[in-house]
Amino acid sequence: MQPIKFDEDIRPLSEFRAGVASFVKQVNDSGRPLVLTQRGRGVAVVVDIREFEAMRERLVLLEDIAVAEAQLAAGEGIPHAEAKARVLESIRKCR
Repeated sequence: MQPIKFDEDIRPLSEFRAGVASFVKQVNDSGRPLVLTQRGRGVAVVVDIREFEAMRERLVLLEDIAVAEAQLAAGEGIPHAEAKARVLESIRKCR
């Protein structure tokens, strides 16, 4: 994601409503998010769909890492050699 340009990428919600298409084009063309404000406070962020999908993928990966760390902390991990042997055995059975 491109960094926000504060003078271009923060707009009031009323201005966004009046020119939705041009703001969506801006987000798609620039690759930068658009921060919408209402009464001077941030209320929403508009991002390009590709960037949104990439953020979701990163979030899923981070959640998987957190689960794995919790499992290791609870003593539920197995040594690397054992994990490798299990994977190789599973592959061998599929052939």
